[in-house]
Amino acid sequence: GQDIDTVIADAKKEGVTEVTKNEDGSLTYKMTKAKHKEMMQELEKSILETIEETKNSKDYVSIKDITHNDSFSEFTLVVDKAKYENSMDGFAALGLGMSGMMYQIYNGSDPDTKVKILIKDEATQEVFDETVYPDALEQEGTEENTQSK
Repeated sequence: GQDIDTVIADAKKEGVTEVTKNEDGSLTYKMTKAKHKEMMQELEKSILETIEETKNSKDYVSIKDITHNDSFSEFTLVVDKAKYENSMDGFAALGLGMSGMMYQIYNGSDPDTKVKILIKDEATQEVFDETVYPDALEQEGTEENTQSK
């Protein structure tokens, strides 16, 4: 929803050397390898901070631990299943899914990259739920459109 020229100007202030507007509305950034490495380190730090905040938050009482792979394409939320199923703690998965997708895109992964969120019961170690982003976002949009008709 931001003005595209402002986004481009901000990117250039941050060290992006060239920005190309693509026909589909997306932008392609060119930058030095050093700038890309710095940006990826900042993204990783932000994701790790989000994970720690989520694990320690009183807002997500069912979440006991969160693990991830090195590329942030898969996260596992270890939860108290009974508390999880009676809460809104699933919203934590949405934030992790979005962060993982952003990391993948900025790291040059295929634009169709998926991020998998596994929900595992702390007591039994059983994975009882799985969400894949961005597929889950598309499904929600379809469900909302169906329900509103």
